[in-house]
Amino acid sequence: MVTIYSKNNCVQCKMTKRFLDTNHVEYREINLDEQPEFIDHVKDLGFNAAPVIQTATEAFSGFQPGKLKKLS
Repeated sequence: MVTIYSKNNCVQCKMTKRFLDTNHVEYREINLDEQPEFIDHVKDLGFNAAPVIQTATEAFSGFQPGKLKKLS
């Protein structure tokens, strides 16, 4: 399962979710603006900016089509 940590008004977050939707990748979205209790988890992963995409084996930040493609 893919988890995406996103924020409101985040262009890269919207692009990432659109990419996953278009490529039929199932994901769970956690909006950090609405669920701030997850901010420390994202920071513990080593990231300070959304989106953060987490899988069972890796985590990365930003809109990265090359890495996202591997999830489909």
